[in-house]
Amino acid sequence: MTIRTKLLLFIPLLVVFANIIAYFVFQSGKVVQQSYDEMLGRILLIEQTSESAESNLKLLYAYLLNPRGDKAVQGPTEYQLMQLKARIQEVSDSTDPSFAEEDYMNLLATFLEQKQAAVLDTKAQDPQSAFEHYIEAEKTVSYIHEEGQQLIDAELAYYRPIIENIRNKNERMNGWGVALFGMNALMGVLLAIWVSRSITGPVGRLVGLAKRIATGDLNIRPQPRRDDELGVLSDAISQMSTDLNILIEKDKQSLEMRRLVKELELLALQNQINPHFLFNTLNVLSKLAILEGAEKTSDLIVSLSNLLRYSLQKLDKPVTLQEELDHIREYVTIQQARFRDRIRFDLHFDASVLQQQIPALTIQPFIENAFLHGVEDMESGAIIVLTLSRANEDVQIEISDNGKGMTEETRLSVLRLKGEAESGSSTGLGMQNVFRRLQLFYGKEEGMVEINSNIGRGTTITIRIPVKKESERTDVSVVDRG
Repeated sequence: MTIRTKLLLFIPLLVVFANIIAYFVFQSGKVVQQSYDEMLGRILLIEQTSESAESNLKLLYAYLLNPRGDKAVQGPTEYQLMQLKARIQEVSDSTDPSFAEEDYMNLLATFLEQKQAAVLDTKAQDPQSAFEHYIEAEKTVSYIHEEGQQLIDAELAYYRPIIENIRNKNERMNGWGVALFGMNALMGVLLAIWVSRSITGPVGRLVGLAKRIATGDLNIRPQPRRDDELGVLSDAISQMSTDLNILIEKDKQSLEMRRLVKELELLALQNQINPHFLFNTLNVLSKLAILEGAEKTSDLIVSLSNLLRYSLQKLDKPVTLQEELDHIREYVTIQQARFRDRIRFDLHFDASVLQQQIPALTIQPFIENAFLHGVEDMESGAIIVLTLSRANEDVQIEISDNGKGMTEETRLSVLRLKGEAESGSSTGLGMQNVFRRLQLFYGKEEGMVEINSNIGRGTTITIRIPVKKESERTDVSVVDRG
C-alpha cells in the first residue's frame, strides 16, 4: 500500500469516526433536552393559565367597580386565557388526558362563563347578580390554582421516573462518550505513531544508505521489501549500489589490462633499438646470405625479422589463432636452428578454430617456456607438442613437453597468479601475465587454464577459451574491454 493511499484512507476514517462520536453525543443530549422541554412546557403552560385566570379576575373586579372606566375586561387578557386553554386542550389531545386535566379544562370553561355572566349582568344594570357571579368566579379561580398545582405535582410525579431513566441513560452516554473520545484520541496517537514510523523509519534508513554510498561503502545488504514509494526508492538505491560496484570492478579490470599492456609494450621497447634499422639490417643479411649460398641462414634471418615485427606490433589488438600460429612457426624455426635434432616440435590443429581471436603473444610464451625450462637440458628425444582443437563449446589450446616438469609448489604458484614473472625467458613474457590477460579478455576468472606436471615426465598446459561468434568479434582494443 502506498503512502498516499494510507494517508487518503486512514485520515478520513479517523475524521469520520470522530464525527460519529460527536453526532452520537449530540443526539443523546438532544433527547434529554427534548424531554426537559416537554415537561417544563406543560408546567409553564399550567402556571401561565393560572396567572392569566387571576389577571382576568382582577380585571373583572375592576370592571364591576367601574363599568364605564375599564373596558379591558374582555380584551387581550381574556383572549390570552382562551389561547392558553386551547393550547392545554391541544397538548391533552396529543397524549392520553387524565381526569385532572379534564377537570382543569372544565374549571377554565366555568370561569370564562362566570366572567361572561358577570359582565352581562353589569351591562344589564344588575350589580347584585354580577357580584354573585364574581364571587363564584373567584372561587373557581381558587379551584383553578389548586387544580393547577395538582396537575404540576402530577406532571412531576409522572416525569420523575422518566427523568431518572434519562439521567441514568445520560450518565451511561457520558461514560460512553468519554470512552469513545478516549478511544478516538488513542487511535489518533497510534495512527500518528504508525504513519511516523512507516515514513520516518524507512527515510532514516535510506539516508543512512546514501551516506554510506557517499563515503564509498557499496556493500549494501538487500533492504526489507516494501510496496510503497519508499520501497521503490530503496530498490533504486540498492540497484544503483550494485551498478556502481559493477562499474568499479570493470574500471579496475580495465586499469589492470592497461597496466599489463603497458608492461608488454615496455618489455617490447626494451628489446627494440631501432625497428627500421634492425629490419633493414636483417634484410641485408638475408640477401647477403643468399648471395653467399647460405639459404638456411637467410631463412633464419627472415624468421627472426618476422618474429621481431610480430612482437613490435600493437599488443592491445586481438589476433587470430592463424596469426599466432604463424608467429609460433617463426619462433620454432629459430629455436630448432639452435637445438637442431635434439628437440622435435609437433603441431596439430583443427582448421575451424584458426579464426578464433585471442590476445597477441598468448601461445608463444608457453612454447618459449617449454624450450627454455622444459627440454633445454635434454640431449635427445625432446618433444614439444602444440595442439589446437575444439572441445565442446570451447577452443582448446594444449602445449605439452616431455621435459623435466615443475614442482607442485611452482605449479600452484603460477595458477594463483601471485608469483613473480619468470626471469629466465628471452622475451620476459610470463605465463602469469598471459593467464591474467586471458581472464580479462574473456571475462572469466576460473576454469580457463589447467597445468599438469610431473618431475621428470614433462608438463602439459591446457587453455580453454570460449568460442566467439561472428557478432561478438570486434576490433575494439582489449584495453577498452570491460
